[in-house]
Amino acid sequence: MGLFILRRIGVMLLTAICLTFIVFFLTNLYPNLEKLAKTQGTQRMSDAEVTSWLAKRGYLQPLPVKYGQWLGVLPGYVNTDDTGAVINGRCIDPRKPDETPRKFCGILQGDWGFSTVFKEDAGVIISRRLALTGKLMFWVMVLMVPSALLLGVLAGMREGSRLDRFLSTVSIATTATPEYVSGVILIAIFASSAFGLKWFKGTATSAMEDANFNNFFLPVLTIALYGMGYIARMTRASMTEVMTAQYIRTARLKGVSFRNIVLKHALRNALIAPFTVIMLQFPWLLNGVVIVETLFNYKGFGWTLVQAAGNNDIELLLAASVVAVFVVLVTQLISDIGYVLLNPRIRIS
Repeated sequence: MGLFILRRIGVMLLTAICLTFIVFFLTNLYPNLEKLAKTQGTQRMSDAEVTSWLAKRGYLQPLPVKYGQWLGVLPGYVNTDDTGAVINGRCIDPRKPDETPRKFCGILQGDWGFSTVFKEDAGVIISRRLALTGKLMFWVMVLMVPSALLLGVLAGMREGSRLDRFLSTVSIATTATPEYVSGVILIAIFASSAFGLKWFKGTATSAMEDANFNNFFLPVLTIALYGMGYIARMTRASMTEVMTAQYIRTARLKGVSFRNIVLKHALRNALIAPFTVIMLQFPWLLNGVVIVETLFNYKGFGWTLVQAAGNNDIELLLAASVVAVFVVLVTQLISDIGYVLLNPRIRIS
């Protein structure tokens, strides 16, 4: 097990380097850099002025050098005047001119860059927005996972029954309905005066500071409904396959009660495939709730990612990509380990 985890971590690190390098390359394409220069300067800047602006800030260095500086494995650039005095540099904070500059300042040193849109350290923004999305993810998983597993197990216990057909129809309907459709419907029915109900009077924006049932349930329900059907369908398919296995038939012939067959024999093996699907919900919840966060004006991680991409905020976009890559790879590692814990007969090769 230890060797298996070490190998997986090695693959994770290599994958993380490749993915972040691709994102770094795409965000540092010259059209993006030119747009950044004109946004921070003036739209009437000439090509020569744009080139000068980018050169003074280290953007025109070779791509591997810039990537190494961003990671923190290469020394940051330093610009000097004709007298040799330091003008600026990557590791020199203009807000703290008296501070001794560091030689290395990148992701590995905890320096996530400075947001050109929000005028704040990217690491501070990411941590604050990630906490808000983490709160949303937690309550979505609390509602979605038990409900989906229950629906899938009930449908898979008796394949072809009326209950199976009904629950399968509900699962397909929830998965086939996009979040922006279900979200608008839920808002129209339960949070507006269109149908006269108006049960939920709070807004998701207020939930950023003080989350309660009134202002937080609708965004949680909107996301949970979309993911619930997919997990339920996978659980149902896995449960159906297990219930037709030879050892289940043997247990029935021995007179074991149907309840014990389901709980003691079928359920554990049936959860192996849904476990992977559940773990894949974490990356989806982190990056895929952009529509819901925008619809309900809940300014979490997904909302921040859209703002960074739309406003060409390169440093913030790179910081968000690091977090997204890390979450995806960690959930994959947990998923692989979970396979072994759920079924020790699975070989690790």
